[in-house]
Amino acid sequence: MFKAFLIKYAEIGLKGKNRYLFENALRDRVQESLSPLGEYTVSKEQGRIFVECPDNYDYEETVEAIKKVFGISSICPVVVIDSIEWEDLTQGVGNYVGEMYPDRNFTFKVEAKRASKEYPRTSPMICADMGAYLLGLYPEMKVDVHNPEVRITVEVRTKSYIYSITIPGLGGMPVGTNGKAMLLLSGGIDSPVAGYMIAKRGVSMAATYFHAPPYTSERAKQKVVDLAEKISKYTGSIKLYIVNFTDIQLYIYDKCPHQELTIIMRRYMMRIAEVLAEKEGCLGMITGESIGQVASQTMQSLAATNEVCNMPVYRPLIAFDKQDIVDIAEKIDTYETSILPYEDCCTIFVAKHPVTKPNIKSIKRSERNLEEKIDEMIEAALSTAECIVVNGNK
Repeated sequence: MFKAFLIKYAEIGLKGKNRYLFENALRDRVQESLSPLGEYTVSKEQGRIFVECPDNYDYEETVEAIKKVFGISSICPVVVIDSIEWEDLTQGVGNYVGEMYPDRNFTFKVEAKRASKEYPRTSPMICADMGAYLLGLYPEMKVDVHNPEVRITVEVRTKSYIYSITIPGLGGMPVGTNGKAMLLLSGGIDSPVAGYMIAKRGVSMAATYFHAPPYTSERAKQKVVDLAEKISKYTGSIKLYIVNFTDIQLYIYDKCPHQELTIIMRRYMMRIAEVLAEKEGCLGMITGESIGQVASQTMQSLAATNEVCNMPVYRPLIAFDKQDIVDIAEKIDTYETSILPYEDCCTIFVAKHPVTKPNIKSIKRSERNLEEKIDEMIEAALSTAECIVVNGNK
């Protein structure tokens, strides 16, 4: 029945003279999301994005793909009539209601929009005349303009569009309209959720994962690749850097006080990730940290980690409870992958009694023990980093 979708946006409409840039980005992101499914035509027209579907397309698959695009407030499956003549429009609406609702014992309201003020009927006239037409055609239906069970919407543009189903979208901003950031992606629950939340504000991203073979297995690495693919269903393709961190971790373990291991390791991860972020043209870094969740995420620990960064560090989960994070992880289908029992490099080298209120001066003194080799080791880690591009839409 439905050969097209009308896509509505909300926040983009507030962008004034720059709105067309956001509309173009949304159109392109919808096209990218649908391209693996077939030959869809995505176009924009006067505050709307339209998707024309190929023959024999899969309705559910198409809706699921569009629902993963940020910037969309709602998705409406529409019947398109290649005419704006009143007789064609009334016949189209009558056929739509007859086919869509075999049991028509419900209350309804007609809502109308017209793209041109030159159209001979005003929007209120379209609503009143179409409502009267439907009552004559289907007398079992009843009008209720305040709380109808069914809202039948007619939009008159260069063609006529009829719909009564509204599927909620994710909201937010189209990915790519607010710069790029580097996500520090572990195999845990938090960092994929952090990436998803920042992407919702229009930020595209690359990602860095710190691997520690043989202490972490290839299965742990594959788990992170799988998580990146799941996030990329929302963000578009992600360039994932896999950095071998084993030698650096062992060196820190050998040379630094064990209660400071986690903080010092995190500081070197941030240094390395920032180099890769600059290479990728990123404007900031993203982590999944939440205040007080673990020893490395106290206010003092976060300050010690931040101290080595020149770029801003975005922490969208900073005030979230763990259950808040789990709920989102389940919603975006990363939770079951995140809880697979393959350890990441942080958990392998965690101290028995990590410092919870690190002193930055003390941390810097400890890092002096690394001066002999650490720069060389960072260069080696960067030069041997594996880079793969993941895209869950393909």
